[in-house]
Amino acid sequence: MSITQITLAKKSVVIKLLGKIPDKIYVACSGGVDSMAALSFLNNKKREVAVAHFDHGTEHGIKAQEFVKNYCKEKRISLELGTVSRKKDSSESREEYWRNERYSFFKSLDAPVVTAHHINDVAEWWVFSSLHGDSKLIPYRNENVIRPFLTTSKQELISWCKHHKVPFVKDPTNQNLAYMRNLIRHRIMPQCKKVNPGLTKVLVKKIKNSSEHSA
Repeated sequence: MSITQITLAKKSVVIKLLGKIPDKIYVACSGGVDSMAALSFLNNKKREVAVAHFDHGTEHGIKAQEFVKNYCKEKRISLELGTVSRKKDSSESREEYWRNERYSFFKSLDAPVVTAHHINDVAEWWVFSSLHGDSKLIPYRNENVIRPFLTTSKQELISWCKHHKVPFVKDPTNQNLAYMRNLIRHRIMPQCKKVNPGLTKVLVKKIKNSSEHSA
């Protein structure tokens, strides 16, 4: 079945979704602005929503987990916690290690897991993979993990949090250029947008037309 686009609006903030959201889901929530916007948007009477939070074992992770715990308690949202289960393999970067452990946790859950990946993430991954000779889009689905916000911009998620007064925490490591994702985001993407200011629009079209985004 082809994934169709659904557009919903509230208080002039537009969130664009790919596909239908299942009646029972986990929302992968780090406590950051993207995932808190996704949780706020999806947590309504139409579906049964729980939170999946993964602790990466960092100093920020302790604070983020406490924040997510308190938010879920206040909103009466069920919470499933995960953490690293093994030591990092020598062949993995730290980013790969955390991602592999995080997705192992997600795939152990008994319902679809929704992540808040957005079009800015798509662009960063497309540039990163292109620099390695094989340009790729972030897929809509990876086993039980779905990514319905791929055509939504980060700014729209930030605006959602502002309009709905949704709290969130900031991860200070997001500014650390030792991590490749941050180097791409802060140094390379601004130059890419100078070459093609409409890069995200091009990628939105690719997402909508891609066979990878079929269920």
